Amino acid sequence: MSLSSTNSLLPTTPLKSFPTTTTTAVATSGHRLKHNNIILAVHSPDPSKKPIEKPSSKPSSPATAATTATAAGTTVAGAKTPAKWSVESWRTKKALQLPEYPDQKELESVLQTLDSFPPIVFAGEARHLEERLAEAAMGNAFLLQGGDCAESFKEFNANNIRDTFRVILQMGVVLMFGGQMPVIKVGRMAGQFAKPRSDNFEEKDGVKLPSYRGDNVNGDAFDAKSRIPDPQRLIRAYCQSAATLNLLRAFATGGYAAMQRVTQWNLDFTEHSEAGDRYQELASRVDEALGFMSAIGLTTDHPIMTTTDFWTSHECLHLPYEQSLTRLDSTSSLYYDCSAHFLWAGERTRQLDGAHVEFLRGIANPLGI
Repeated sequence: MSLSSTNSLLPTTPLKSFPTTTTTAVATSGHRLKHNNIILAVHSPDPSKKPIEKPSSKPSSPATAATTATAAGTTVAGAKTPAKWSVESWRTKKALQLPEYPDQKELESVLQTLDSFPPIVFAGEARHLEERLAEAAMGNAFLLQGGDCAESFKEFNANNIRDTFRVILQMGVVLMFGGQMPVIKVGRMAGQFAKPRSDNFEEKDGVKLPSYRGDNVNGDAFDAKSRIPDPQRLIRAYCQSAATLNLLRAFATGGYAAMQRVTQWNLDFTEHSEAGDRYQELASRVDEALGFMSAIGLTTDHPIMTTTDFWTSHECLHLPYEQSLTRLDSTSSLYYDCSAHFLWAGERTRQLDGAHVEFLRGIANPLGI
C-alpha cells in the first residue's frame, strides 16, 4: 500500500486554457453519448467559478478514443479543435496510454451502458473535499492519501477494504494528535485500476504480448487471450468501485471509525508489534486525551467521535471510461468526473498539450499533477 501526505497543495481550480494543436481527423461512426445528465449536489455552488458552457451538440462516443495506439501515443478521432472545453474536446489531442480494443462495437456498447449508470460520487462531496484541501494549502490541515498501487479483481473482498481503511484511520489519529490539526483522509481506492506502461508490449522467452494495463483493461496472465483488452472489464471495474465506496461509507459513518475504536487499534499495535515499543508513549497519550474529552462530555455518543469524512481518488488514465462518468452538476453548471472525488494526471500523461490535461482542465474536481 502506498501512502503520501502533505499540508501544502497547489490550487485546485481547473486550468483555464492550453495551447491547442490540430490533429489528423479520422472519419468514424457510432452512437453519440448523452452527457447532459443532470445530477444533484449537496453543497451550494462556488460563485468564484464560472460555469463551463455546454457543447453546442451532443458529444460523440468516447469509444472512438481507443482506435489506435502506438508507442508515440494515440491520435484520437475528432472534428475541428473546439474553442471551448467540452467533455469530448480531449479527443482532439494526442492521448497516451490508451489501450487498443479489437471490438469497437462492443466498446461502444459498454460506454453507452456506463453513461446511463448512476454516478459513483457526487459533486457536492468533491466540493467539500476541495474546501478541505484549501485548508491544507493554508497550513491549517494535513492531507493523508493511501492505498494500493493498483486494485485488482481477484483481491476484491471486504477484509482487504476494511484493512486499508483501518490503516488510514490509525495513521490519521496519530497525525492529528501529533500535528494538532485536522487530517484529510483520501483513499487511493474505489477506482484505481488502470496502470500506465512504459512499453505497449511485453516480451518473455521470445513471446511478445500486449502489456498488462490493469484489471479494467486486460488480464495479468502472460497469455494471448488474457492480454486482449476487454471492454466488459470496464463494467466490472465500475461495479467494484461502487461496491467498495458503499462499504467505505458504511465504515466511515456506521461506528467502525469511532475514535475510541481506532485508539484501541493503536494500543493493540504497540502491544503486539516488535516496533510497537517506539509508539507506546504516543498511543498512551492519545488514550489519555480521549479520556479527558469523555470526562467533559464529549462521549462516544457524539457524532464527531463516531464518524469521519473519507474521500476516494485515482489516476485519470482511461479517458473513455472517465468521460462516460462525467456529469453536469445542476447547482453549479460545472462538470464533475463522478468516478472519484479526487483525480490526478500521472507522470506519463501530464503533457500540457495532451489529451489527459485537456480533459482534466474542464472538470471541477480537485486535481493533482
